[in-house]
Amino acid sequence: MFVQAIRTSLTMLLLWSVITGVLYPLLVTGIAQTLMPFQANGSIVTNDQGMPLGSQLIGQYFDDPGYFWGRPSSTAFTPNNALASAGSNLGPLNPALADVVSARIQVLREVDPKNSRTIPVDLVTASASGLDPEISLAAAHYQIPRVAKARHLKPEAITALLVRYQVSAQPFLWNEPRVNVLELNLALDQLKPF
Repeated sequence: MFVQAIRTSLTMLLLWSVITGVLYPLLVTGIAQTLMPFQANGSIVTNDQGMPLGSQLIGQYFDDPGYFWGRPSSTAFTPNNALASAGSNLGPLNPALADVVSARIQVLREVDPKNSRTIPVDLVTASASGLDPEISLAAAHYQIPRVAKARHLKPEAITALLVRYQVSAQPFLWNEPRVNVLELNLALDQLKPF
């Protein structure tokens, strides 16, 4: 009786291991690769030569004044480190959060001292994952004067580019129009002057 129970248990373990560990993952991978290969492979953005430049889904770190900057990242070791995704875990009443936000505001004011607009909150606070690839239109518009000056371009040309690359708010979700920073910066490089 005991040997029979062990044999049945081992058989079920092997059967379910094959079903859940081999067949199911193969089925899901096959469906994903067939129906949406771009998304299934990480939504990788490539250049004309097929070299990967980044992912549409993971924020990229830009600090050059001639590029739009994404949300600050609180990931460990380097900004936008997908292997260390985590939020800042600083609550709204935590004095450390106020210090971090103040330091970020100071950097934005130093790099663009003539910009008197209100700084959008997503330029000074990290997202929950620390990997947010998008910024609000307000955050993008705030940066236009700095980017235009650094690139020797007219602000109107950059505004037109921003309009072309904005993502609309999704129906039934509480969100606002936004823009993918990597895609916007790649399109910005096509405008040339720098």
